Amino acid sequence: MEKATTYIGFIFLGLLFGSAHADLKLGFYAHSCPKAEQIVSEFVTKHIKNAPTLAAPLLRMHFHDCFVRGCDGSVLINSTSNNQAEKSAIPNQSLRGFGFIDNLKALLEAACPGVVSCADTLALAARDAVVTIGGPFWNVPMGRRDGTISNATEAQNNIPAPVFNFTQLQTSFANKGLNLTDLVLLSGAHTIGITHCGPLTFSNRLYNFTGKGDQDPALDSEYAANLKKNKCRTLSDNTTIVEMDPGSFRTFDLGYYKLVLKRRGIFVSDSSLTKNSFTNAYISRLVGGPVSEFFKEFAVAMEKMGRVEVKTGSVGEIRKNCAVINS
Repeated sequence: MEKATTYIGFIFLGLLFGSAHADLKLGFYAHSCPKAEQIVSEFVTKHIKNAPTLAAPLLRMHFHDCFVRGCDGSVLINSTSNNQAEKSAIPNQSLRGFGFIDNLKALLEAACPGVVSCADTLALAARDAVVTIGGPFWNVPMGRRDGTISNATEAQNNIPAPVFNFTQLQTSFANKGLNLTDLVLLSGAHTIGITHCGPLTFSNRLYNFTGKGDQDPALDSEYAANLKKNKCRTLSDNTTIVEMDPGSFRTFDLGYYKLVLKRRGIFVSDSSLTKNSFTNAYISRLVGGPVSEFFKEFAVAMEKMGRVEVKTGSVGEIRKNCAVINS
């Protein structure tokens, strides 16, 4: 799977969001495809109950989609001989669930051809997957249309990286109209996340933090020793899976935040949340409260993220096949 700050371009983004927000609404398909949400819910519930670890990848896919050209389903498009699409960007090479979305879209197409967008399909699927594993429910206003541009370089440049420091995170989120509260809350999705060893994720924190064969002093030394012994035994290992919330990664809870406060957040970006007084205090407040409060606030942040730079009205298209732009 997140104040009062001055953001470059914030006013412009606010105006942009203002016009887009008016066109997203709950029950958007009530007349054009009345069973759309039921079709998504039934399909997701059935399959996620049998494969609960797919919830996190679907949520991550939705996040990655929204951070590149807005929530427009562009992350779902396949590369062609003439274009390297977002899927081929390094941050997206470990995404899972594309076939799941394609199969779900096929059901929607069978019921209502050319009506439900891939962007809305992904947004609904991510929400319903999280709910199925016992996580929070959030509203998904719909009416997003699908983008026709998908570029690997844009994905590489816009998706927040696990090695980001606090300033980089703040800027990345601000560029999408998201604030520090959103940064903390959306980072909370790491409670159900997994990652892989490797220098592009976190192994440099264990073996070569400043390029001198050293360890990141911000990472709990006992935790680091455990990771070296039982998980990432070498810097070159980029296949071993590591839970981001060890012990409860199948449960959407406050475990991730508790680990961050103990200096056991696995990414530099996780650790960075403790470097700012506001975000650190906010995490402490969440940890000190009931999980229901986290669920409530996470839901608000997710709905906000789902509105980032959406295409509505006549902009974009309704893709028939999520992996291919309409001909």
